[in-house]
Amino acid sequence: MKTYEEYRAEVELALGPMLESLGEIPDRLLEAMRYSLLAGGKRLRPVMLLAACDMAGGDITTAMPFACALEMIHTYSLIHDDLPAMDNDDLRRGKPTNHKVFGEDLAILAGDGLLNAAAELMARAALRMADARGIHALEIIMRHAGVTGMIAGQTKDVLSEGDDPREDLVSYIHAHKTADLLEAPMEAGLALTGADEGQIRAAFEYGLHLGLAFQMTDDLLDVTGDAALLGKNTGMDAELNKLTWVALKGVEGTAKDAAEQVDLAEKALDNLPWNADFFRELARSTLTRKN
Repeated sequence: MKTYEEYRAEVELALGPMLESLGEIPDRLLEAMRYSLLAGGKRLRPVMLLAACDMAGGDITTAMPFACALEMIHTYSLIHDDLPAMDNDDLRRGKPTNHKVFGEDLAILAGDGLLNAAAELMARAALRMADARGIHALEIIMRHAGVTGMIAGQTKDVLSEGDDPREDLVSYIHAHKTADLLEAPMEAGLALTGADEGQIRAAFEYGLHLGLAFQMTDDLLDVTGDAALLGKNTGMDAELNKLTWVALKGVEGTAKDAAEQVDLAEKALDNLPWNADFFRELARSTLTRKN
C-alpha cells in the first residue's frame, strides 16, 4: 500500500480532470465549483476509499472516479453548510467561503453541481464495469450522503440548535452528519473489490467509530484549536448553540470518549483478513490532529 500523502497526491491530480470530463459546464459555474473543490484540504474521504480498495487487492485506477465523486459530495456539503441560512461562515480551508466570493445564488448552484457531477461520474464508471460492483459502490456512497445519512444528520443539527444537549441526539447527529461520509469510503472501497458482507460490515464499524472520534476531536478543536491551522473560524459551535460532544461532556470527557472510539475502530479492523496497519495509524492520528 501507499502512504497517505501518496494517495492524497493522486487525488489532487485527478479531481480537476474528473470534473472537466463531464463536458461543457458554464464558465462561472465551473469556476465556483473548482474554487471550493480544488482549495486543498486533507482529502480524507477519497484517500480512505483508495486505501480500502488497495488493501483488499483492488485496482485504484478503477476506484478513482468514486474517490473523486466522494470528495465532490463532501465539498458540496461544505459549501451549503457555510451559507448564511446554515452556519453562516466566511472562512473555509483558509479562504473566503464560496458564497462570499460568488454570491449565494452561485454557491448554491455550485454545491448542486458538485453533487450531481459526483453521481454522474460514478454512474459512468459503473457502466464501464463488467459486473455490479460499481453500482454497489455508487449505492453505498449516495445512501450514506443522502436523506438517511449525512443529510439526516445535518437536518437534526439545524433543528436542534439551542436545545439542551442529550447524548442520544448528539450521537445521532455525529453518526450521520460526520461518520456516514467516513463509513462510505470504507464500504465502497471494499465493494469495488467484491468483498463479502462480513468484511463490508467490519469496514462500516471502523468508519462509524472513526467518524465519531473525528467529530469529537473537531468539537474539541472548535474550543481549543488555532483558527490559522484549522483554516476556519473557531468558537462557532458555541455562537450558534450547536449540540456538540464538548457541550455534553466537557473538554476532558470528550477527549476520553474520542480515545475510546479510536479503540473501537481498531478492534473493528481485527475482523478484516488483510493488513490494516494503514487504517490503524489513521485512527490513532485522529486524536492528535490540529486541523
